[in-house]
Amino acid sequence: MGFFFFLFILTISSLTSSMASHNLQSPHLLDLYIRDYTLKSLDNTVKTGTLHSVPLPENFSGIDVDTARFRCGSLRRYGASVKEFHVGVGVSLNPCAERIVIIRQNLGSNWSSIYFNNYRLTGYQLVSSILGILAYNSGNNSSSSSPVPFEVGISAGEKPITIDFRNSTRMGNDTRMRPICASFERDGRVTLAKEISPLICSVLRQGHFGLVVEEPEPVELRKKERPWKVAIGSAIGAAIGAFLLGLLLVAMFVRVKKRTRMEELEIRAYEEEALQVSMVGHVRAPTAPGTRTMPSIEHEYLPPSRRR
Repeated sequence: MGFFFFLFILTISSLTSSMASHNLQSPHLLDLYIRDYTLKSLDNTVKTGTLHSVPLPENFSGIDVDTARFRCGSLRRYGASVKEFHVGVGVSLNPCAERIVIIRQNLGSNWSSIYFNNYRLTGYQLVSSILGILAYNSGNNSSSSSPVPFEVGISAGEKPITIDFRNSTRMGNDTRMRPICASFERDGRVTLAKEISPLICSVLRQGHFGLVVEEPEPVELRKKERPWKVAIGSAIGAAIGAFLLGLLLVAMFVRVKKRTRMEELEIRAYEEEALQVSMVGHVRAPTAPGTRTMPSIEHEYLPPSRRR
């Protein structure tokens, strides 16, 4: 009897946990669940500044969580590296509790879709896992007698917080795609920025981040639009060709008309000259008119005879 009761309790617990995982369609609820589970798993034996992994239940498989405790002053003076995140020196913590817990999240390929689908970033597709870094105040434990944990704001100081996506991207060696850094804000906005280095992004505060690329145009849509593009291009090309041909014809007509006009003016000018011009071969030469007065002898003159 006790065995069946235990089996019943185990089944109900498994169903409840499974239903909880399916109902966590909100990024904020997922953060709260990871926070509570991580804080409950901490104990006093964990050294400050030491990073350790937090195994989640099987129904949250695919999510990789790591956590570490830090003193507020030490984190500000020395910074820290938490897996893909590097927090630089001079970071600002608000409020600055005596100790804080930094939780690093890698949502993997399956759970990253929760963040991406909730923000509805149209025109882009996700090409990396969603990476998150959050900080909370740290007590001795998170039992029911402990106060409710609150989030601590992390703001970059002299240098930004850098994120290395080289081990979290699904792009492979495709150099044709230019990824863009995406920051998923709490108010539902998505901020896009360029990489500072290949697959490396910089941010100014805590949150969740990923790499996106512009979504390629569907093949069917390109095939449908291609005849229209060809028709429009052909029409524009024909119009430009007809315009240039018209200009050429007009220029030729004006040139021929101008040449004909010049020839007419030359012929008219030659006809009005006092001396006529005749063509001798290919040379124009003036000719005198045939009405000149011919010379005549007025008196007969006999030369004197010679005497012998």
